[in-house]
Amino acid sequence: MKNLYLKFDTELFDSLKTPSFKHYFEKLIEVNKVMNLTNITEENEVYLKHFYDSVILTKIISLDNHSILDIGAGAGFPSIPIKLLNNQLKITIVDGLNKRINFLKQLTEELNLSNINLIHGRAEELDQREGFDLVSARAVAKLNILLELAIPSVKINGYFIAYKSINYKEELNSSQNAISTLGCSLEQIVAYEIDQDLTHVLLIFKKTKKTPKQYPRCFAKIKKAPL
Repeated sequence: MKNLYLKFDTELFDSLKTPSFKHYFEKLIEVNKVMNLTNITEENEVYLKHFYDSVILTKIISLDNHSILDIGAGAGFPSIPIKLLNNQLKITIVDGLNKRINFLKQLTEELNLSNINLIHGRAEELDQREGFDLVSARAVAKLNILLELAIPSVKINGYFIAYKSINYKEELNSSQNAISTLGCSLEQIVAYEIDQDLTHVLLIFKKTKKTPKQYPRCFAKIKKAPL
Protein backbone atom coordinates (compact mmCIF):
# COMPACT_ATOMS: atom_id res chain seq x y z
CA MET A 1 0.00 0.00 0.00
CA LYS A 2 1.25 3.47 -0.88
CA ASN A 3 0.74 6.75 0.98
CA LEU A 4 0.77 10.07 -0.84
CA TYR A 5 0.54 13.68 0.30
CA LEU A 6 -0.51 16.37 -2.17
CA LYS A 7 0.13 20.04 -1.64
CA PHE A 8 -2.56 22.44 -2.81
CA ASP A 9 -2.58 22.45 -6.62
CA THR A 10 -3.05 26.03 -7.80
CA GLU A 11 -3.19 25.00 -11.46
CA LEU A 12 -6.00 22.54 -10.80
CA PHE A 13 -7.91 25.11 -8.77
CA ASP A 14 -7.53 27.70 -11.53
CA SER A 15 -8.92 25.20 -14.07
CA LEU A 16 -12.26 25.44 -12.22
CA LYS A 17 -12.68 29.11 -13.08
CA THR A 18 -14.90 28.52 -16.09
CA PRO A 19 -18.45 29.58 -17.05
CA SER A 20 -19.69 26.04 -16.39
CA PHE A 21 -18.43 25.98 -12.82
CA LYS A 22 -19.75 29.52 -12.32
CA HIS A 23 -23.18 28.38 -13.46
CA TYR A 24 -22.94 25.36 -11.16
CA PHE A 25 -22.15 27.60 -8.21
CA GLU A 26 -24.98 30.01 -8.96
CA LYS A 27 -27.49 27.19 -9.45
CA LEU A 28 -26.38 25.51 -6.22
CA ILE A 29 -26.84 28.71 -4.22
CA GLU A 30 -30.20 29.49 -5.86
CA VAL A 31 -31.71 26.07 -5.18
CA ASN A 32 -30.10 25.86 -1.74
CA LYS A 33 -32.43 28.66 -0.62
CA VAL A 34 -35.39 26.26 -0.87
CA MET A 35 -33.66 22.88 -0.51
CA ASN A 36 -30.86 21.87 1.86
CA LEU A 37 -27.98 21.02 -0.51
CA THR A 38 -25.00 22.52 1.32
CA ASN A 39 -24.05 24.47 4.41
CA ILE A 40 -21.18 26.02 2.46
CA THR A 41 -22.38 29.03 0.46
CA GLU A 42 -19.50 31.53 0.20
CA GLU A 43 -18.16 31.36 -3.36
CA ASN A 44 -14.49 30.69 -2.69
CA GLU A 45 -15.41 28.12 -0.04
CA VAL A 46 -17.67 26.28 -2.50
CA TYR A 47 -14.87 26.22 -5.07
CA LEU A 48 -12.40 24.89 -2.50
CA LYS A 49 -14.48 22.56 -0.34
CA HIS A 50 -16.82 21.18 -3.01
CA PHE A 51 -15.38 21.67 -6.51
CA TYR A 52 -11.65 21.33 -5.81
CA ASP A 53 -12.25 18.63 -3.23
CA SER A 54 -14.15 16.65 -5.87
CA VAL A 55 -11.72 16.96 -8.78
CA ILE A 56 -8.56 16.18 -6.81
CA LEU A 57 -9.21 12.58 -7.87
CA THR A 58 -8.16 13.49 -11.42
CA LYS A 59 -4.62 14.02 -10.13
CA ILE A 60 -4.48 10.47 -8.75
CA ILE A 61 -6.20 8.20 -11.28
CA SER A 62 -6.51 8.42 -15.05
CA LEU A 63 -10.26 8.46 -15.66
CA ASP A 64 -10.33 8.43 -19.46
CA ASN A 65 -13.19 6.31 -20.84
CA HIS A 66 -14.23 5.28 -17.34
CA SER A 67 -17.74 4.48 -16.19
CA ILE A 68 -18.31 5.99 -12.76
CA LEU A 69 -20.99 5.31 -10.16
CA ASP A 70 -21.40 8.08 -7.59
CA ILE A 71 -23.24 6.91 -4.47
CA GLY A 72 -25.25 9.51 -2.57
CA ALA A 73 -23.93 12.39 -4.66
CA GLY A 74 -26.27 14.93 -3.08
CA ALA A 75 -25.63 18.15 -4.98
CA GLY A 76 -23.43 16.27 -7.46
CA PHE A 77 -20.15 15.85 -5.61
CA PRO A 78 -17.71 14.51 -6.68
CA SER A 79 -18.99 13.28 -10.05
CA ILE A 80 -20.37 16.46 -11.66
CA PRO A 81 -17.21 18.56 -11.14
CA ILE A 82 -15.16 15.63 -12.48
CA LYS A 83 -17.52 15.38 -15.45
CA LEU A 84 -17.07 19.09 -16.17
CA LEU A 85 -13.35 18.46 -16.58
CA ASN A 86 -13.89 15.38 -18.77
CA ASN A 87 -17.24 15.17 -20.55
CA GLN A 88 -16.31 11.80 -22.10
CA LEU A 89 -16.90 10.02 -18.80
CA LYS A 90 -20.02 7.91 -18.32
CA ILE A 91 -21.58 8.91 -15.02
CA THR A 92 -24.30 7.19 -13.00
CA ILE A 93 -25.55 8.92 -9.87
CA VAL A 94 -27.76 7.20 -7.31
CA ASP A 95 -29.34 9.17 -4.48
CA GLY A 96 -32.15 8.35 -2.10
CA LEU A 97 -33.80 11.79 -2.25
CA ASN A 98 -35.75 12.51 -5.43
CA LYS A 99 -35.52 16.28 -4.90
CA ARG A 100 -31.77 16.07 -5.28
CA ILE A 101 -32.08 13.92 -8.40
CA ASN A 102 -34.45 16.52 -9.89
CA PHE A 103 -31.94 19.26 -9.08
CA LEU A 104 -29.17 17.30 -10.80
CA LYS A 105 -31.38 16.62 -13.82
CA GLN A 106 -32.00 20.33 -14.30
CA LEU A 107 -28.36 21.21 -13.63
CA THR A 108 -26.90 18.68 -16.08
CA GLU A 109 -29.35 19.78 -18.79
CA GLU A 110 -28.35 23.42 -18.29
CA LEU A 111 -24.66 22.45 -18.45
CA ASN A 112 -25.23 20.34 -21.61
CA LEU A 113 -23.69 17.26 -20.02
CA SER A 114 -24.23 13.93 -21.78
CA ASN A 115 -23.89 10.29 -20.69
CA ILE A 116 -25.30 10.89 -17.22
CA ASN A 117 -27.77 8.44 -15.70
CA LEU A 118 -29.60 9.81 -12.65
CA ILE A 119 -31.27 7.21 -10.44
CA HIS A 120 -33.58 7.83 -7.50
CA GLY A 121 -32.91 4.82 -5.32
CA ARG A 122 -30.46 2.99 -3.14
CA ALA A 123 -26.99 1.75 -4.06
CA GLU A 124 -27.62 -1.73 -2.66
CA GLU A 125 -30.64 -2.13 -4.96
CA LEU A 126 -28.84 -1.39 -8.24
CA ASP A 127 -28.86 -4.16 -10.83
CA GLN A 128 -25.48 -3.27 -12.36
CA ARG A 129 -23.34 -5.67 -10.36
CA GLU A 130 -19.62 -5.34 -11.14
CA GLY A 131 -20.58 -2.88 -13.85
CA PHE A 132 -18.42 0.17 -13.13
CA ASP A 133 -14.75 1.00 -13.53
CA LEU A 134 -14.92 3.27 -10.52
CA VAL A 135 -17.34 3.91 -7.66
CA SER A 136 -17.12 7.03 -5.52
CA ALA A 137 -18.74 8.17 -2.30
CA ARG A 138 -18.24 11.47 -0.51
CA ALA A 139 -19.66 12.26 2.95
CA VAL A 140 -22.20 9.43 2.81
CA ALA A 141 -21.66 6.93 5.64
CA LYS A 142 -19.05 5.17 7.75
CA LEU A 143 -16.52 3.19 5.78
CA ASN A 144 -17.62 -0.31 6.78
CA ILE A 145 -21.12 0.52 5.54
CA LEU A 146 -19.86 2.27 2.40
CA LEU A 147 -17.75 -0.70 1.37
CA GLU A 148 -20.74 -3.03 1.26
CA LEU A 149 -22.76 -0.47 -0.71
CA ALA A 150 -19.96 0.17 -3.20
CA ILE A 151 -17.71 -2.83 -3.78
CA PRO A 152 -20.36 -5.12 -5.35
CA SER A 153 -20.80 -2.58 -8.17
CA VAL A 154 -17.06 -2.29 -8.97
CA LYS A 155 -15.58 -4.29 -11.84
CA ILE A 156 -12.73 -6.62 -10.96
CA ASN A 157 -9.53 -4.52 -11.08
CA GLY A 158 -11.68 -1.41 -10.76
CA TYR A 159 -11.64 1.04 -7.86
CA PHE A 160 -13.76 2.35 -5.03
CA ILE A 161 -12.83 5.85 -3.85
CA ALA A 162 -13.94 6.95 -0.39
CA TYR A 163 -13.60 10.68 0.31
CA LYS A 164 -12.86 11.03 4.02
CA SER A 165 -11.67 13.52 6.63
CA ILE A 166 -8.17 13.34 8.03
CA ASN A 167 -9.65 11.44 11.00
CA TYR A 168 -10.24 8.28 9.00
CA LYS A 169 -8.09 5.78 10.89
CA GLU A 170 -10.72 4.52 13.33
CA GLU A 171 -13.15 3.88 10.47
CA LEU A 172 -10.46 2.07 8.51
CA ASN A 173 -9.53 -0.10 11.48
CA SER A 174 -13.20 -1.06 11.88
CA SER A 175 -13.43 -2.02 8.20
CA GLN A 176 -10.85 -4.78 7.94
CA ASN A 177 -13.46 -7.57 7.91
CA ALA A 178 -15.48 -5.78 5.24
CA ILE A 179 -12.38 -5.32 3.09
CA SER A 180 -11.46 -9.01 3.16
CA THR A 181 -15.04 -10.28 2.89
CA LEU A 182 -16.07 -8.15 -0.09
CA GLY A 183 -13.01 -8.86 -2.25
CA CYS A 184 -10.98 -5.68 -2.26
CA SER A 185 -7.74 -4.27 -0.90
CA LEU A 186 -6.65 -0.82 0.20
CA GLU A 187 -4.20 0.24 -2.48
CA GLN A 188 -3.45 3.85 -1.60
CA ILE A 189 -4.12 6.56 0.97
CA VAL A 190 -3.89 10.07 -0.47
CA ALA A 191 -3.93 13.07 1.87
CA TYR A 192 -4.40 16.41 0.13
CA GLU A 193 -4.52 20.05 1.19
CA ILE A 194 -7.73 22.00 0.66
CA ASP A 195 -6.16 25.07 2.23
CA GLN A 196 -3.52 25.69 4.88
CA ASP A 197 -5.91 24.65 7.66
CA LEU A 198 -7.74 21.74 6.07
CA THR A 199 -6.58 18.36 4.79
CA HIS A 200 -8.79 15.60 3.42
CA VAL A 201 -8.09 12.00 2.43
CA LEU A 202 -8.91 9.65 -0.42
CA LEU A 203 -8.99 5.96 0.46
CA ILE A 204 -8.46 4.04 -2.77
CA PHE A 205 -9.63 0.43 -2.79
CA LYS A 206 -8.98 -1.98 -5.65
CA LYS A 207 -11.48 -4.76 -6.42
CA THR A 208 -9.40 -7.93 -6.54
CA LYS A 209 -12.04 -10.67 -6.84
CA LYS A 210 -15.77 -11.18 -7.18
CA THR A 211 -17.87 -10.13 -4.21
CA PRO A 212 -19.85 -13.03 -2.68
CA LYS A 213 -23.41 -13.10 -4.01
CA GLN A 214 -25.03 -12.46 -0.63
CA TYR A 215 -23.67 -8.91 -0.62
CA PRO A 216 -24.89 -6.26 -0.56
CA ARG A 217 -27.57 -7.02 1.99
CA CYS A 218 -30.60 -4.78 2.48
CA PHE A 219 -29.66 -1.47 4.06
CA ALA A 220 -31.37 -2.20 7.37
CA LYS A 221 -29.13 -5.24 7.83
CA ILE A 222 -26.01 -3.39 6.69
CA LYS A 223 -26.67 -0.59 9.19
CA LYS A 224 -27.63 -2.91 12.05
CA ALA A 225 -24.69 -5.29 11.62
CA PRO A 226 -21.87 -3.81 9.49
CA LEU A 227 -19.26 -6.28 8.30
